[in-house]
Amino acid sequence: MAASLLIIGSGLAGYNLAREFRKLNKTAPLLMVSADDGAFYSKPMLSNALAKQKQPAELVMADAKKMAAELNAEILTGHHVTELLPAANKVKLANGNTLEYRQCVLAVGAAPAQLPVSGDAQQQIYVVNDLQDYAKFRQAIAGKQRIAIVGTGLIGCEFANDLAAAGYHVDVIGPGSQPLGRLVPAAIGHAVQQGLAQLGVRWHLQTTLIQANNNAAGASLHLDNGTLLEVDVVLSAIGLQPNCELAKQAGINTRRGIVVDRYLRSSVNNIYALGDCAEVEGMVLPYVLPLMQGTRALAKTLNGDATPVSYPPMPVLIKTPACPVVVSPPPAGSKGEWQVEQVQDGIKALFRDGDAVLGFALSGNAVNERTTLIQLVPPVLN
Repeated sequence: MAASLLIIGSGLAGYNLAREFRKLNKTAPLLMVSADDGAFYSKPMLSNALAKQKQPAELVMADAKKMAAELNAEILTGHHVTELLPAANKVKLANGNTLEYRQCVLAVGAAPAQLPVSGDAQQQIYVVNDLQDYAKFRQAIAGKQRIAIVGTGLIGCEFANDLAAAGYHVDVIGPGSQPLGRLVPAAIGHAVQQGLAQLGVRWHLQTTLIQANNNAAGASLHLDNGTLLEVDVVLSAIGLQPNCELAKQAGINTRRGIVVDRYLRSSVNNIYALGDCAEVEGMVLPYVLPLMQGTRALAKTLNGDATPVSYPPMPVLIKTPACPVVVSPPPAGSKGEWQVEQVQDGIKALFRDGDAVLGFALSGNAVNERTTLIQLVPPVLN
């Protein structure tokens, strides 16, 4: 018997879609395929688990067996989908078996971008994109002191804060002139830089890592500005790339992500995409709030009530307690400019086009104004 709904992926997108679908349909056959053990956890918690004194295993909220019971679903763990067969409404697994579906959702997430670096210390370079990655990273840093983070974006800054607060010696490397350069104006980026520096974080900006070589204790890092850093472990946090290969091989349209319409439908009948792998109206938004908006709309569509996804204002909270930040970026390509104001113990920046407020960024105590400012900015996708 074909699954009424097949969900490929067991991250926040896959599991939350299954929950939303079950609110509407208690009995339709539901099958999920997970490449890992199918444990349910919150991925955003990985970058502040040290501060919360949580071991990797303690981040798991439910195992696959419990999730299967909760969702009245069959969950296949440790299985890789190697091929989509849309003409037959089937998918092929690595073990050669096939699964049949009526509707299929790709909730396959994104993979860390590959760090372009030479040298023989590749085994000292870690990424953290899931719980298994995080467990390996935590094991690697146990008993160590010196950690280099390559990447000054959201994830790099969050891990820098968490590791420095836990007593590690942290160096952060990036080509921009400020942290969070793609998200916030310079004043707030510099405030984050200063806040983390007060925790002991050392910044290496406007430079890149070009070579990582083994040494007796860990790795020697050569930066293109001539700096040499001796560290124990390297964490690469240079960004994510949507997982599009399955879709590409099946002839599904892809650009940055798997191209879907407002109903999260791909270019192939009965195949949808959701979460970090999906590109909606040209946007790839690897954050929790757009993911949740997508799950609610798609669950209705899959249950026969075609519902387009809409995105209200969705501020992003950056977990850097040394300098809290909330940002609601202006729409891509917006005309206008940032207007920055120093307020008591914080910075308030509004992105304006004339009288219209299209986005905001807040740091320090100014983050308390986010509720008011949300009322001023336009929806991300109406």
